[in-house]
Amino acid sequence: MLTLQNFSKHYGDALALTIPSLQLEPGIYWIKGENGSGKTTLFRSLTGLLPCEGQVTFHDNISLKETPLPYRRLVNYSEAEPLYPDFLTPKELVRFIGQAKGASREQQDRLSAQFGIDRFFDKPCGACSSGMLKKVSLTLAFMGAPKVIILDEPLITLDEAARQILFGLIQQYNEKQDVIFLLSSHQLLEDTQLLLKGIFTIRDKTIHVG
Repeated sequence: MLTLQNFSKHYGDALALTIPSLQLEPGIYWIKGENGSGKTTLFRSLTGLLPCEGQVTFHDNISLKETPLPYRRLVNYSEAEPLYPDFLTPKELVRFIGQAKGASREQQDRLSAQFGIDRFFDKPCGACSSGMLKKVSLTLAFMGAPKVIILDEPLITLDEAARQILFGLIQQYNEKQDVIFLLSSHQLLEDTQLLLKGIFTIRDKTIHVG
């Protein structure tokens, strides 16, 4: 279980988002909201990429603030529009993130093959299309043994075959590894085969059920 208590994020003096209390059990959650509502702010805060106020903890007391390294190892993130240094290759990213997340070489290679990024493993990211980079980002999001996988607009720029691979992995991790999935998408997730545990909407600088 992931618990947020007295969570808030400010940009300077301006409040961007506040969540007094929220508990998330393993399952797939759809996080909805208009552009600029705070979805990405929430996601980047939960990953530790943005500083925030309040407590974010797992049930075993692994905390974003008190134990940041163990926490970050358990939280994986795929950005809506991933950007990587032009000179790095997908292979270098997979090996580096894989090692940081404790992923075996077998898992690294299996996920890379599933998303097909092994076909351009040694191509510099600066020469990759947005669709290629999206597949790299999604590959990295499943590395290791995460407790939370955050996917920000995971369906954009993906072809249908890659979407089916993504849905299959989400179902597999959800059923066998008790992972919390937080997905944002402007496309209707009810029309997919994903079994949603809950739907939240971010509006008026906080989060609402449904």
